[in-house]
Amino acid sequence: MTPGTEARRHPWQAWRTWRKGRPFWGGLLSTLAGAEICAIPLGPLKVMLVQGITGILSILMGLVMIMMGLSAWFAPSYRMFAGIVTVMCAAAALVLSNLGGFLLGTLLGVIGGSMVFAWQPHPPPDAADDGPAEAADPAGPPADHPTAAVSLHKIPHAPPLPPKEPQ
Repeated sequence: MTPGTEARRHPWQAWRTWRKGRPFWGGLLSTLAGAEICAIPLGPLKVMLVQGITGILSILMGLVMIMMGLSAWFAPSYRMFAGIVTVMCAAAALVLSNLGGFLLGTLLGVIGGSMVFAWQPHPPPDAADDGPAEAADPAGPPADHPTAAVSLHKIPHAPPLPPKEPQ
């Protein structure tokens, strides 16, 4: 491998690492859904089904969905909130915004928000390489281990309730 080829691969490796560290595809679908829901009220009047104040609501819901998609990318720790808000806005857009961007925006929003909500970060590679010595035995600890036989008498119980007073 030549040094020039390695230098060309480095940005792609950085991009792949960044993309895998966050709910990228869910954020992309959420952002596209918001953009689609925002674009419909700005189109010609012949295309729009609902006009008036709901056009402002459509733009606001689309902007919220775009913000949630971007927050899934740049603040993945808020992924659950972003996913729930995206799905709720997509469902509300179905009624309030020209059938949710002619159903395409609603479908993209529900799928993208669900993907954002369901995304889990990968464990660090150091934690995955603990080896068999640290692995838990499904059969339990060996019989000579100090915690193998725990007496139920040693487990603290809640204090007894006071006696009932006559009414």
